[in-house]
Amino acid sequence: MPSGLVALLDDISVIAKAASASIDDVAVAAGRAGTKTAGVVIDDAAVTPSYVTGLSPARELPIIWKITKGSLKNKLVFLLPGALLLSEFLPAAITYLLILGGAFLCYEGAEKVMEKLGFAKHGETLEDEITDPVAFENERVGGAIRTDFILSAEIMAIALAEVADETLFMRGAVLALVAVAVTVAVYGAVGLIVKLDDIGLHLTKQASKGAQAFGRFLLRFVPKLLTALSIIGTAAMLWVGGHIVVDSLHKLGIDWFYAPIHGAEHAVHEVAGGVAGWLTATTLSAIFGLILGSIIAFVLHKVLGVGADKAH
Repeated sequence: MPSGLVALLDDISVIAKAASASIDDVAVAAGRAGTKTAGVVIDDAAVTPSYVTGLSPARELPIIWKITKGSLKNKLVFLLPGALLLSEFLPAAITYLLILGGAFLCYEGAEKVMEKLGFAKHGETLEDEITDPVAFENERVGGAIRTDFILSAEIMAIALAEVADETLFMRGAVLALVAVAVTVAVYGAVGLIVKLDDIGLHLTKQASKGAQAFGRFLLRFVPKLLTALSIIGTAAMLWVGGHIVVDSLHKLGIDWFYAPIHGAEHAVHEVAGGVAGWLTATTLSAIFGLILGSIIAFVLHKVLGVGADKAH
């Protein structure tokens, strides 16, 4: 009996060590995959605050919580199983789905630019009188979750590419870990950003002169930050969307756009360094995204009449 118990405990120890090693492998693989998604994560964080800008401060965190739950649902319920199934049975389809997702981001970004330039607006905006706050909030939350779905798809696709040679279980574990970590990081940061003005107002009421001064600084800084993030978010949609489409077309053997963009990137890199080269590729991808998105918007609104009844 003692020897049997010792053998059992030894077996449990071996299993525990194996499980621990497996968890370590998942963490390492997730970290490797996560670093590759950093650019898209930053874009996601830049886009999201615009969906709560101008709404009641009391509704900011509840709205972000709604978007956070929608983001987790996007990643864990839809994208994770879909990515695993496609990677196992139909890996070629992922590229075509990414093209559709990238084109949607280009359209969203281009429409925002066109509205700023004085073209017709589609759907309610914060400049309009809001007659139904609940419906307006739901519309903005829905728009944020749709945009998040595309960015999340890109995040999951990048992460999947990093662990494509792993087992199905390992791929699933890594994608799940990346999904949760990215969502917590992005929407935690967004929650902090949109409440900075409330923090500043609270600090101005404190007895400390230093706290009051910092509070006044936050109150002056936050509007500028939100304006900057709105611009960054629109640019990010165009850059990420354009990059997704160009890179996906390249994978399909269509180099009409990939070759000149990356040729310019390498040429600038040789002369001015890596950062300048990256900025060149980013700018050209954004310009491509703006052109593609404008074409899609024109076809949808002027040719097919989609959303024409909401234009004002």
